[in-house]
Amino acid sequence: MSEPILLVPGMMCDARVFGPQINDLSRDFTVQVAQVTKGESIREMAAEAVHHAPPRFALAGISMGGIVAMEILRRVPDRVTRIALISTTPLPETPEQAAWREPQIVKAQSGNFGEALRGALPPDNLAPGAGRAQVLAVLDAMAADIGVAAFVRQSRALQRRPDAQKVLRTTRAPALVLCGAHDKITPVKRHSFMAELIPYAELAIIEEAGHLPTLESPAKVNLALRAWMDLPMVLR
Repeated sequence: MSEPILLVPGMMCDARVFGPQINDLSRDFTVQVAQVTKGESIREMAAEAVHHAPPRFALAGISMGGIVAMEILRRVPDRVTRIALISTTPLPETPEQAAWREPQIVKAQSGNFGEALRGALPPDNLAPGAGRAQVLAVLDAMAADIGVAAFVRQSRALQRRPDAQKVLRTTRAPALVLCGAHDKITPVKRHSFMAELIPYAELAIIEEAGHLPTLESPAKVNLALRAWMDLPMVLR
């Protein structure tokens, strides 16, 4: 029996960001989705996820969820059997990046939540084409349900996020690093760098996707995650 899979959603996302993967993977695996909307920091989000996680699990996170996943790996490396990092980064925020978030926080708190969301994820970070509007509609629906307070908490948590490069260098878990070619927030170059840090990593680039490949190109993401789950748990 394969280990269960713990999925960690990104900023202003819930299980819907992994909807196609849950539908596909749950046919063969136990799938659990972490809660990341309550914590005041990446460390608190990771602690909450670990508290509710199975004893041992495969771990996959997207965007901010990938940052939380790396913190989980830092905390309980012996419980993580494999890790998939999607549209994310191991680097802490620079002062410029942290300052970039301030106008979004102000807009969210002053009643312009829609503008704040578009500032946090400009549409050109998704692949062009008819599917972009549908993905944005899903993102807007998730954000409306999660709310402004969580947006502010998550923005502040990202501003203070820890550096995870050492965590990746020292992991021995089989790893998948996956990104969309159109992602400008966490571009392909960042993922190539991340894959080089991890001793046992495979890099997958999806040409027809941007920052949310789980929704933009679900069939290819599903195939990549299934191949990742087929990797041996102990590599020699």
